[in-house]
Amino acid sequence: MQIIKNYVEKNRQRFLDELFELLRFPSVSADPKYKGDVLKTADFVAEKLKEAGADKVEVCSTEGYPIVYGEKIIDTSLPTVLVYGHYDVQPPDPIELWHTPPFEPTVRDGKIYARGACDDKGQFYMHVKAFELMMRTDTLPCNIKFMIEGEEEVGSDNLGKFVANNKERLKADVVLISDTSMISMENPSLETGLRGLAYMEVEVQGPSRDLHSGVYGGAVGNPATILCQMIASLHDENNHITIPGFYDGVIELSAEERKALNDAPFDLTEYKQDLSVDEVWGEKGYSTIERTGIRPTLEVNGIWGGYTGPGAKTVLPAVANAKISMRLVPGQDWKKISELFKNHFESIAPKSVKVKVIAHHGGTPYVTPTDSVAFQAAYKAIEEAFGKQPVPTRGGGSIPIVALFEQELGIKTVLMGFGLDSDNLHSPNEKYDIFNYFKGIETIPLFHKHYAELSK
Repeated sequence: MQIIKNYVEKNRQRFLDELFELLRFPSVSADPKYKGDVLKTADFVAEKLKEAGADKVEVCSTEGYPIVYGEKIIDTSLPTVLVYGHYDVQPPDPIELWHTPPFEPTVRDGKIYARGACDDKGQFYMHVKAFELMMRTDTLPCNIKFMIEGEEEVGSDNLGKFVANNKERLKADVVLISDTSMISMENPSLETGLRGLAYMEVEVQGPSRDLHSGVYGGAVGNPATILCQMIASLHDENNHITIPGFYDGVIELSAEERKALNDAPFDLTEYKQDLSVDEVWGEKGYSTIERTGIRPTLEVNGIWGGYTGPGAKTVLPAVANAKISMRLVPGQDWKKISELFKNHFESIAPKSVKVKVIAHHGGTPYVTPTDSVAFQAAYKAIEEAFGKQPVPTRGGGSIPIVALFEQELGIKTVLMGFGLDSDNLHSPNEKYDIFNYFKGIETIPLFHKHYAELSK
């Protein structure tokens, strides 16, 4: 451990400088205007992998953005860890809510503020620097492969084909991912599962053009009003989702499992204060921890229609739209849920409007086995680095490709993230604590050490 700490301390400023350079690339995969920047980011990642000591580094073309691959095989008889991460980021909008420019990393109170600071540039780059550390100190105990993609934030559309076509190249014993969070640095945790995702877009079309709300209001169906009514009907008075068949197959946790989940340190008052809300909201009969980890949800991610510019314009809009995401739990298939949503949403539309439903992308829920060698290695690594045992938790987010790795490569995934739920992922003023960044770099080599030892 002292070798690790000494190397990190000696290279501390360089590690920060390199991360800041990475964060300055506006690698927004959802917006075509950033295409050149996304490609430059891939080249930067490849160069840093080479400098760290990786072999066979390649920027692999796909039908979308490239996947950066690199490896270091020290002994084919030793286990191999496949590290996955993503270099693309969410759009920074709304820009006006950022306190500092989203692509100019700024440090305030020991935290790095920038888009991608935590999700996932800061987290995957910990692995690059941890790999460098092991190479330079001659302490790499197993083989390591890297696969860093550029389309995670838009559904990883081309990753499945890449994995299927490169099974031999990606052959490994376990996947290691840092794209998740901990309860806190005082209460380290280790995620045992992720929710799945079904992402939809809906359009409600009324008249052929925007109409004068005085002349036509009250006589013609208003798409914006009708859309709101339709969305509101998707939850009942207990905040239970009303789509027929939505809960079919959901795997319920036992009373003992629910109790263990709720034993994790959690301060509801602090939670509400952080979010500036007077009360929490959610499905009746479940705690906040359960609502965000083991229960499926349906949320409106964006809604628009009609006039939204300055001043007043009295129109009855011709069309209204919304983006809706559903987080799924084990027992739910995202393709089936997408179809159920489409059928239901179309069925509840009044005849005064026409409805279009588009399924964008999705992913399968995932639960990692806690009795595996890899999970135990992560557990021991966190315990050694933090001086206390990590709390097993369920993550509320989604990493769709985790189930893909098991399907195509036949291997399990360990989710060893160092972010915090309060890091404003996908929101303005995204941040990542400098402490967490370096703690990750210190902990990752310990995972490789314990994994190699436990695999003997």
